[in-house]
Amino acid sequence: MTQTETIRPITLLVAALGGEGGGVLTDWIVTAGRASDLVVQSTSIPGVAQRTGATTYYVEVWPEPRGALGGRKPILSLSPVPGEVDLLVSSELMETGRAILNGFVTPDRTCLIASTSRVLTTKEKMAMGDGEFDADALRKAVAVRSKEHKLVDMAGMAAASGAPVSAVMLGVIAGSGELPIPRTAFEDAIRGEGKAVAANLKGFEAGFAAVSGDGAGQAPAKASRRQAARTLEAALTRRVEAYPAAVRDLVSLGVARLQDYQDARYAALYLDRLDPFRTLDEGLLGAVARHLAVRMSYEDIIRVAAAKTRPERFARIRGETEAGPDDLVRVTEFFKPGLAEICDILPTGLARRMLAKAERNGDIESRAWPMELNSTTVSGFLKLRFLASLRRIRRRTYRFGVEQASIEHWLDDVSRAAALGPALAREIADCARLIKGYGSTHRRGSHNMTRIREALILPALSGAIAPDTAAGAIAQAR
Repeated sequence: MTQTETIRPITLLVAALGGEGGGVLTDWIVTAGRASDLVVQSTSIPGVAQRTGATTYYVEVWPEPRGALGGRKPILSLSPVPGEVDLLVSSELMETGRAILNGFVTPDRTCLIASTSRVLTTKEKMAMGDGEFDADALRKAVAVRSKEHKLVDMAGMAAASGAPVSAVMLGVIAGSGELPIPRTAFEDAIRGEGKAVAANLKGFEAGFAAVSGDGAGQAPAKASRRQAARTLEAALTRRVEAYPAAVRDLVSLGVARLQDYQDARYAALYLDRLDPFRTLDEGLLGAVARHLAVRMSYEDIIRVAAAKTRPERFARIRGETEAGPDDLVRVTEFFKPGLAEICDILPTGLARRMLAKAERNGDIESRAWPMELNSTTVSGFLKLRFLASLRRIRRRTYRFGVEQASIEHWLDDVSRAAALGPALAREIADCARLIKGYGSTHRRGSHNMTRIREALILPALSGAIAPDTAAGAIAQAR
């Protein structure tokens, strides 16, 4: 991520066959969305005439209620863009494969819900022998290409409920939790149409239950979490826009970096810390914004593991080694985690006890465990992914607490110095450059920072040293 994402519409692509009620389905979605005070737009795209005619339906939903737009009207697209689809729902397995082939399903974004049912294509029927396409290959493509996926028998559920498959698909869409539309709004849309209401509601219930698991609790909770996340991201974007134009891109990069590093809530903490400096000199504000983002995204084993398992890293390695599409590339990672690095990701109490014991024994620097790991094997990659997944508990680790306390002291020093002079504040802000890496590098930088703070920064803030004199001395010491 290079910059924070702007607020964008939620995109839904429906891949269906002619005669399945896709037009009615999109009408239900639009009705439910507008009843929920959302801006919704839908279009349909006729496909190549085969079987009963493949057709796709595209819907965009703006995630913010109309009341929050202040009279503004979002611009929505009339057609899907490869790589930009949030939810794809398909009523037939081969149509799912077609959508994947066209690039509408991506592992970084798309939730895919597809039917396992098949309606053979003309080419499959014309084959001299068994011309049916390998369904297992399609299922594998679904698993590999999507961010989330679920395969259900929509045709079977439609037959059992006596409803058209469009009603089942509506239930699947509601049960996915991808759209910020409550279940009741979808059901009211079915009732409002006034046709085959009982059967359609039965089909809707079957689709909803198949995706949500229990038919009631999981999907609403999932939708609520996703809506809360989107609301927070929208709020972050608006807060960034309030910064001076000269530093807005820098702040935006900081927000994106911390969302990638931890989550949107951590990025919001970044803005909370930065907001008090917003009215100060733009040079000082830019320095604090840059250093704060780097300090809050400190290096630890969790971050290293996440960086080593990014798909773009493997693509870059293949490019650097000029590997062909059929060449095998083996990547060996060399690690030498010391006791301090391991303690960084342990709970605070346990880490403190282990470090205190190592300090008493005088072996905190010498204790390390060299290892080699092949990240291009399944076992090696999964080990790294496990370490990267510890991001969820990072807030409870020893290093997190140490870093947050140090950051607060540093920000307080910069804030106090700003009242004495911008040169002094800028030099104190730039002292953040001393804090880097992990293990012995981090300890050395932290020790140097503490020495400068005690010898120069605190005396300057107390008035014992003139601001300009202190600024020069801090720069030289740094």
